[in-house]
Amino acid sequence: MEIEKIKSIIEAILFAAGRQVNIKELMISLELPKDDLENIIVSMQEEYKKQNRGIEIIKVDESYQLCTKKELYEYIYPILDKRSKPNLSNAALETLSIIAYNPKITRAEIEAIRGVNVDACIYKLLEYGLIQEAGKADLPGKPMTYITTNEFLKMFGYTSLNDLPELPRYKLDENQQIVIDDLIESENIEENSKSKEEIEENLEAPEPEREEENNSNSENKI
Repeated sequence: MEIEKIKSIIEAILFAAGRQVNIKELMISLELPKDDLENIIVSMQEEYKKQNRGIEIIKVDESYQLCTKKELYEYIYPILDKRSKPNLSNAALETLSIIAYNPKITRAEIEAIRGVNVDACIYKLLEYGLIQEAGKADLPGKPMTYITTNEFLKMFGYTSLNDLPELPRYKLDENQQIVIDDLIESENIEENSKSKEEIEENLEAPEPEREEENNSNSENKI
């Protein structure tokens, strides 16, 4: 089958599905190996970018979906949905980031990290479909655990949780508290090293006195 024909079929499947389509589904439909399909989809993604199309193919875990570009959201949303645009508060974003970096975390564990009640944040994130229940923990009372969803990956432009930025490293004391002094000391060391380099770069050797100036000075004296 020609490459262009395969591209047309992939585009049609993703458009008609209106959801994330797993790579295995595409493999069955097109009877092609995984590597070949992924290479073709990558080339389609590049073509969409070059042609400045209003749609794009995104990858979420082992699935693909045909979506509108994020930068065009403000033009699409008023037409498709008259509700007010959903916004996440700083508290909800903090709770969401804790869950993203700590899959299958309980509500009590989140509250221990944030130091405040997170009921409202949990309900809001569940409502937006950014997190979901992941079963009960093997702890007293069998508390519910939470994980992020593929909707979270789509919203923030990640392919998987492995793409999350690396967290800064820190030490914990015997009470499992962050050792602030070590953080401050390491920051000061970095700042001092940077300032030292800047000073060395800005230091210039004194220029030697020009010969012409010496000659003119001697002539004036005469």
